[in-house]
Amino acid sequence: MIAVNEYRTHSCGELRESDVGKQVRLAGWVETIRDHGGILFVDLRDQYGVTQVVVRDDSMLAGVSRESAVAVAGEVVMRDEETFNPKIETGTVEVNVNTLRVLSKASSNLPFEIGNSTDTKEEIRLKYRYLDLRNPKVHNKIILRSQVISFLRRQMDDLGFLEIQTPILTASSPEGARDYLIPSRKHHGQFYALPQAPQIFKQLLMTSGFDRYFQIAPCFRDEDARADRSPGEFYQLDFEMAFATQEDVFSVAEKVLSSTFAHFAKDAAVSQAPFVRIPYQEAMLKYGTDKPDLRNPLKIIDLSDLFVESGFAPFRGRTVRGIPVPGCGSQPRSFFEGMEGFAKSIGMKGLGYVKVDDSMNYLGPIDKFLDSEQRRELARRGDLKPGDILYFIADSEVAASKFAGQIRSELGRRLDILEKNSFRFCFITDFPMYEQDEETGDIVFTHNPFSMPCGGLEALNTRNPLDIIAQQYDIVCNGIELSSGAVRNHELPTMIKAFEIAGYGEEEIQKRFSSLYTAFQYGPPPHAGMAPGVDRMVMLLTGDESIREVIAFPMNSNAQDLMMGAPCEVTEQQLREAHIRIR
Repeated sequence: MIAVNEYRTHSCGELRESDVGKQVRLAGWVETIRDHGGILFVDLRDQYGVTQVVVRDDSMLAGVSRESAVAVAGEVVMRDEETFNPKIETGTVEVNVNTLRVLSKASSNLPFEIGNSTDTKEEIRLKYRYLDLRNPKVHNKIILRSQVISFLRRQMDDLGFLEIQTPILTASSPEGARDYLIPSRKHHGQFYALPQAPQIFKQLLMTSGFDRYFQIAPCFRDEDARADRSPGEFYQLDFEMAFATQEDVFSVAEKVLSSTFAHFAKDAAVSQAPFVRIPYQEAMLKYGTDKPDLRNPLKIIDLSDLFVESGFAPFRGRTVRGIPVPGCGSQPRSFFEGMEGFAKSIGMKGLGYVKVDDSMNYLGPIDKFLDSEQRRELARRGDLKPGDILYFIADSEVAASKFAGQIRSELGRRLDILEKNSFRFCFITDFPMYEQDEETGDIVFTHNPFSMPCGGLEALNTRNPLDIIAQQYDIVCNGIELSSGAVRNHELPTMIKAFEIAGYGEEEIQKRFSSLYTAFQYGPPPHAGMAPGVDRMVMLLTGDESIREVIAFPMNSNAQDLMMGAPCEVTEQQLREAHIRIR
């Protein structure tokens, strides 16, 4: 026998004209109460929508305030045509209430208006997050998140991946961020760590003979918040493939990500396979970042060789980058002053430029330092035409790239030239395996230390470490890094040498990565993978600028859970059991 729900026969978003005449039950929250001379009109809301219910006995609502939970029963009737509400899907019908039961009353002192919660200070929203989540605009983002995760799971299953859960309590591992440490009660003075990623476990799964693994993996890093990074924990679509190359991983990522974005952003333009592949050095030159936003049509050009012996002292012998901006010469003076101000705000001393007139002459103070050959070469490299502007950025190589990237992004924003309603993906490839620490001068890993170097052990033994390229890659969408990944270093001698170059002796590798060190002595397969961030995917789909908007119960930017009061003090007994003394 099918059970009948005592609270409702329909949801608050379900009733239509075809239901007129039916006796129904609804349950939800009182959104508004409007008194029209003895007849009360109540908007009743649940997860699925809003239905107007009509109460003719005001005693039914005695003491009931907005956001109270109620259940009603009555007949579905047509609204008067002049009262149709096209803003809601149930807007042509209403329910004449026969009975109303108050399930729980809400305080009349709400901390904010539910429908306007997003206009409230974030600290208040997070403290009362359960009320903030009642706002349909906020609520629907969490529903979307659930749907995205479900869609991702179905795709991975269709592609033959097994969902396998890896441990949450594990050993501390140096993966680039601070660990969250958990003291052991049974093992005095020892600690577990929450995993920064399932990196080692998924490599061990490949060694265990599993061919294709994935999970919607929680990751924990004690790092500061950013707009696109939540402090504490985040989730990623973590996957790994045995007997696989970089191209195998790219094929899966292209299919899964393009399908996901096309499914949930049906009216948007979404990159289709194959995604653009951009080597790291090219990305740093053309876009000034390894996270390029390809919706921006502007590209950076290198002009350094033209100014080696320049009479213009700020450019002479420096790295000089240019940004040609088509048609920008018609902008008002305030535009150029604004860009100058922005340049100084990011640490530049100024922002030089020339304007191209109708005769292809350059207007601007820099022109007098140019000879005719330099003018022709600038026009050729920048594909300059009358009305264009050419901006100049000169500094050290690292600073010039960074500043040029920031100027490019700001020009795209101020000129409003980013492609609208689109998701443009690219792979950034060929990352350098090592870099030189600016403070110590030591050779250190630039990216994932478990990556296979191009050329393998021979490259590590014979080449300058700073010239070695790793089989590492990122996937970027609209200027947001969704994932990093790599072909893994599965050869033990190669792994030992790679870490040796970065200052780790074999004994230290045995100690820090004992599981991999031992497992890789028993025939690990070549393997590769990546882990696109779920939170960032949903943030892109919703168009939010803060990742906290798409997490049900996020911490604030200071890594505090204001609703639960975490982090918090614990009792002396708990500290003693964990063998901890507060210093």
